[in-house]
Amino acid sequence: MDPMEQIKTKLDENAIVLFMKGSPDFPQCGFSMRTAQALKECDVEFGFVDVLAEPDMRANLPQYSNWPTFPQVFIKGELVGGCDIVMELYEKGELQKMTKAAVGC
Repeated sequence: MDPMEQIKTKLDENAIVLFMKGSPDFPQCGFSMRTAQALKECDVEFGFVDVLAEPDMRANLPQYSNWPTFPQVFIKGELVGGCDIVMELYEKGELQKMTKAAVGC
C-alpha cells in the first residue's frame, strides 16, 4: 500500500493517533515518551505508529501533515501538533477534553 494511503488508513481507523519513535510502553526518545505519557494520562484509547519500524511512514508523514518533526498527534484525522503543543494542551486541561470528545466520552 502507498505510504500516504497507509497514513490515511491509520487515521481513519483511530480517533486518536500518535506517530512516535518507539511505542507508548517503550518510547525511543524523550519527546515521544512525554507525549505518550500525556495521552495515557487522558485515560483514552489511542493508536500509535512506531516511525522507526515504519520508515516509509516516517519519510512521508511530514509531507502529509506539513509538520517536520516527531512525535505527531492527530485527533479525528486533524494534526494537533508535536510534544510542546500536546504538553501545553495537557497542562491547560484541554487535551483531556479533546481526547474524551474524540472517543465519545
